Parts: sequence; structure tokens; C-alpha cells
Amino acid sequence: MMPAIDVVLPLPEELYMRLEQTARATQQSLTDMLLRAVRAGSPPDWSQSPAAFQADLAALDRLDDDALWRIARSQRTTADMAALQELLEKNADDALTSGDRLDLESQIFEADRFMLRKAHAAALLQWRGHALPPFERL
Repeated sequence: MMPAIDVVLPLPEELYMRLEQTARATQQSLTDMLLRAVRAGSPPDWSQSPAAFQADLAALDRLDDDALWRIARSQRTTADMAALQELLEKNADDALTSGDRLDLESQIFEADRFMLRKAHAAALLQWRGHALPPFERL
């Protein structure tokens, strides 16, 4: 667990009273209530993603909105999708060579990376206040 850092933060009285009342009503400390509020309002957390993808997702935090929109709207090529589908079918038929198996693992990794980047970019855009179009158009 990382060490805690004390922060002094002026809060509007109305917000303080709401949080303090909620803390009492839920039998939590005000500190726990404030930590919950900060966590809920923080940018999307990539640290729970598979370790192989964490650095890539963390890098998205530093991108501007235009770059995030490009990632969120990106699509895999038809050729990439067809190649993956072919390997998946060969796998289902138990017809993969050792080279095919390595290629399939690589393509699955890249497909997972692609979708995690899209999802994280969209979550960051939403957190930054952008309205996202319906899912199927991203």
C-alpha cells in the first residue's frame, strides 16, 4: 500500500455538510467518505488492467482530447479481422501449426490491446466532460 499524503483542501460549507451528514448516516468516517468521493471523481483507473497493458493505458492519460477521439473512433481493418477469424476457425478445428498458434496469440493480444485502448480513451473523454455517441458508433 502506498503511503498517504495529507492534503489541505477548502470545501464549500454546503458540500462539507452533505458529506459529513452522509458519513454519519452510513456510519463511516468523514475521511472515508471524502476518499470515496475523490476516487469516484478521479480519472479512469488503468492499474487494474492486465500488467501487459498498463503502461500503454497510462500513456493515454497524457494525450489531448483530439488524440483520444482518434483512438476511441478507430476501427480494426477488415484484413486484421479476417486474419484473426481464420486463425480462430483453424483453432476450433484443431488445425493450427505452431507458427499459427504464435500468430493467434499475437493477434489476440493486439485485439485485446486495441479494445482496451478504445475503452480507456472513451472513459477518459467522458471523464473530461465530453458526451459520447452511442457505443456502436465508437
